[in-house]
Amino acid sequence: MASAALLSLILTDFRSYEHARLETGGGSVFLFGANGAGKTNLLEAISLLSPGKGLRGVSLAEVGRRLPGESTGRAWAVSAEVQSGEDAPVRIGTGVDQGGAARRTVRLDGETVPPGRLADHVRPIWLTPAQDRLFLEAASERRRFFDRLVFAGEPAHAANANAYDKAQRERMRLLIDAAETGAPADTAWLTALEARLAEFGALLAQARARTLRALQAEIDGRGDRPFPLARLSLTGEWERMALEDAPFAEIELKLAQALAGARGRDGAAGRALTGPHRGDLAIFHVEKDRPAAECSTGEQKALILNLILAQAARLSRAEAAPNPVILLDEVAAHLDLTRRAALADELTALKLQAFLTGTDESLFDHLKGRALGVRVSDAGLTPMGA
Repeated sequence: MASAALLSLILTDFRSYEHARLETGGGSVFLFGANGAGKTNLLEAISLLSPGKGLRGVSLAEVGRRLPGESTGRAWAVSAEVQSGEDAPVRIGTGVDQGGAARRTVRLDGETVPPGRLADHVRPIWLTPAQDRLFLEAASERRRFFDRLVFAGEPAHAANANAYDKAQRERMRLLIDAAETGAPADTAWLTALEARLAEFGALLAQARARTLRALQAEIDGRGDRPFPLARLSLTGEWERMALEDAPFAEIELKLAQALAGARGRDGAAGRALTGPHRGDLAIFHVEKDRPAAECSTGEQKALILNLILAQAARLSRAEAAPNPVILLDEVAAHLDLTRRAALADELTALKLQAFLTGTDESLFDHLKGRALGVRVSDAGLTPMGA
């Protein structure tokens, strides 16, 4: 395990900011201010100091600052000084050199490096208001949410998912063409693609099963805290096999057989109806004895928050990887006073850097003295006491 913290953050032409600088001293920060002041933009900037599209999941062209009359966002940059363990601080940064660019540049101490290198220094995990509807959205959204949790602990999961998706698209193209033309599909090529799907599908299922077990154990160990206990399960056939400790070869073989047997049905449907891309994450509120989807908004928020805190706790014990940085956007407003106090205690006990946002300074009374308070307004970023 390597402790890691952002010492400073600099934004240039990012979202609403022409220029902003935040000095954290390596500690946690709570950001408060009116809606639209730019609090979430700061969290998004931190989330982009990691591989991927960040907490909003948007294209790079959307994050550049745009003035009235400008059709595309400007070139933008986000940089941070990061302290990892006892090592000297390093400067990491990302951005685009011209507005509308589809790819971003990543630099480490001034040297251009692949985006994957960001994961060596910053590992953000986040909870945003968009996730409030997690239990009401389609299964694909819960699958995507859970796969981010898997990827944070097992970076190879993303590459396996990409390989699976690529083989899936190629297989479906063959099957749809055959269904539309009436000509037989290339059986040898289909078999080869299904072998790849079975291999990577089995890897996905086993990684998801490992993550679910680790998270459930972490949640179960948090029973003395005032957050609702959750029981997690994966509904996919292949994930269930993995959770039942079926050997990799057995999952792979059965998935290959299922895919071969579903060719006609998949071609007619125009989509693949078999595989780990069909599974779902189910969350059950233990004390209420009901599915999370049937609980109140506040209870749902608390369930997901407990899951995120469990994720942070388990990742903080991982070796040869930086500690997670926790980003909590508008979370405190959904919690009662007892749970707000518990959240402050939990973040302190985890000894992880966290960034929280809210409209009202009083939401963070329990963090005062334990985290830096910063007012966010049109005037910029104003630390408390400044």
